[in-house]
Amino acid sequence: MIYLDNSATTLKKPDCVKEAVWNAMEQMGNSGRGGYQTALSASRMIYQARMAVSEFFDLNHPSGVVFTSNATEALNTVIQGLFSKGDHVITTVLEHNSVLRPLYMEQERGVELSIIGADEQADVLYEKLESAIKCNTKAVICTHGSNVTGNLVDIKRIGAVCRAHQLLFIVDASQSAGCIPISMKENQIDILCFTGHKGLMGPQGTGGICIRPQISIRPLKSGGTGVLSFLKEQPQELPEHLEAGTLNGHGIAGLLAAIGWLNRTTVEVVQKKEEKLLRLFYENAKEISKIHFYGRPPEEGVPHLPVLALNLGNLDSAYVSDILAEEYEIYTRAGAHCAPLMHQALKTEKQGCVRFSFSWFNTEEEIKTAVNALKELSRG
Repeated sequence: MIYLDNSATTLKKPDCVKEAVWNAMEQMGNSGRGGYQTALSASRMIYQARMAVSEFFDLNHPSGVVFTSNATEALNTVIQGLFSKGDHVITTVLEHNSVLRPLYMEQERGVELSIIGADEQADVLYEKLESAIKCNTKAVICTHGSNVTGNLVDIKRIGAVCRAHQLLFIVDASQSAGCIPISMKENQIDILCFTGHKGLMGPQGTGGICIRPQISIRPLKSGGTGVLSFLKEQPQELPEHLEAGTLNGHGIAGLLAAIGWLNRTTVEVVQKKEEKLLRLFYENAKEISKIHFYGRPPEEGVPHLPVLALNLGNLDSAYVSDILAEEYEIYTRAGAHCAPLMHQALKTEKQGCVRFSFSWFNTEEEIKTAVNALKELSRG
């Protein structure tokens, strides 16, 4: 089996992640729900995880780290809790439905929405950003990188525009966290949403929000927090304000171990290897008959997510992906990838495209095998 769908979820995890989850299931109780040893050990571990996430993304504000079940919950919490009727929000065609659908819901409630397009290489039309700003614009929300093409967004450039116009800058780091170094301070990010099960190589069911101080977000959920139980509303202090109910302590233990592994290995080293695999795939596949790649081609020295999308002639993307899986045991992702506006921009609404996404745990031999499979398919 050759697993090349790491943008959906990383299949292989560092051993320390699996060990941490197992140990947590054996030893940890419910954080904040008791004064005995197993509950306290869970609370200590979760606080360590907040500190680790805060440092990892250069927030340096552990209380501003809110844990969620994934990036979708994180983005819904932010989008539904931040905007009100009459506000204006700017986003891009690169976005995943976890950004678009909550924004469409808010649009129905009276929030104005502007969507910035992309050029022929699927890069954001940055020059359109400032002209889209209105007197009631409250925020810009965008992905750090396309989950279809792998193109990175220049978040430093967008962050500077947001700061100049006193707008909130919200970044969806679902695809980039763990693959690309991210500094909230350097890029002037106010809110960063992430998931744990992709590039961070943590367990499924983990994710979170990193929130700069003095930003107020209405809770998406309300319920038990383990503190201030006689209040009729959620406590106002973070992280309890946005965390209701029992946290996924077992998953967060795995996420903490994953971040520890990434810190020891360094994201820069991971990025270098994954981009090497990406370029190896592209350079060997680009001469295949009838092959067509989407987005900006990967170049050495130019950061790019470890993701490439392609089609073979007019073959349906699902057909190609199915043949790769059934005949070659190569697992990819076909279709629209929950990114409808990106596919409209690429003119692949009907055909979709086949996405190959690479991980630290893939090998050069696997890449060559995948390219050879595509060569055989192109001759069929």
